[in-house]
Amino acid sequence: MTLILNGVAASQAIKEQIKQSVAQEREKPHLVVVLVGQDPASEVYVKNKEKSCHEVGFMSTVKRYEPTITQEALFKELSKLNNDDDVHGIIVQLPLPKHINANDIIDHIAPNKDVDGFHPLNVGNLHRGQSGFVSATPLGILRLLEFYSVDIVSKHVVVVGRSNIVGKPIAALLLNANATVTVTHSKTKDLMNHTRQADILIVAAGIKQMINEEHVKEGVIIVDVGIHRNDDGTLCGDVHPSAYDKASAYSPVPKGVGPMTIAALLLNTLQAFQERGR
Repeated sequence: MTLILNGVAASQAIKEQIKQSVAQEREKPHLVVVLVGQDPASEVYVKNKEKSCHEVGFMSTVKRYEPTITQEALFKELSKLNNDDDVHGIIVQLPLPKHINANDIIDHIAPNKDVDGFHPLNVGNLHRGQSGFVSATPLGILRLLEFYSVDIVSKHVVVVGRSNIVGKPIAALLLNANATVTVTHSKTKDLMNHTRQADILIVAAGIKQMINEEHVKEGVIIVDVGIHRNDDGTLCGDVHPSAYDKASAYSPVPKGVGPMTIAALLLNTLQAFQERGR
């Protein structure tokens, strides 16, 4: 019987653990989301983060700025948050307007409040196997596999996609956890040859249903990070459902990796809160 890696169930279990931990604290973790402009998708993401913060007992603040704000002005706003002892975690919702350099903005967030795990210091710590904040989606993937007792030690994990947000950090996380990792991407020759060798296949290419039954071997575990909207309004991922028939386990879209991303963000914020002042 194929195991469904249900991110809703796993994330609820993590949230309950966080809630219990927060209930024992006199102060509450405080997450601030910086939102520039009125991107509809960003608005949805921010509302979901706010809702999840309230569920576990966090304080949540959304700092909204007009899309015309200058980069220098945004730097100043971030500096205020960096220096505010009542703020424990800061995230800047992407994308940003074209006149603002996202990397420069991320670099301006204090590393000890960078709960998105995008600051170069946190990225470097990850690749060195040292403590720091890890990007929420990769951390969520790892926690999802842990929740369902998927052993990754010595397993061959093939990652499809090399983004700084998912592909690269999940590869580093898995290497640190003693998996054998192959990273593939849009320029990889004979992609199918690589994906067919995967014990665990993580697909984060951003291409709708690019992986099908011909790309996988029997018994593979599939983690689908992609999310796309069909013409009828339903959602699908980077993996075609035909591949599920060969899988021993897979994460559905929706209700797979998505809920785990927010759960991981909450874990990072709790960590930032607990390590404050160190």
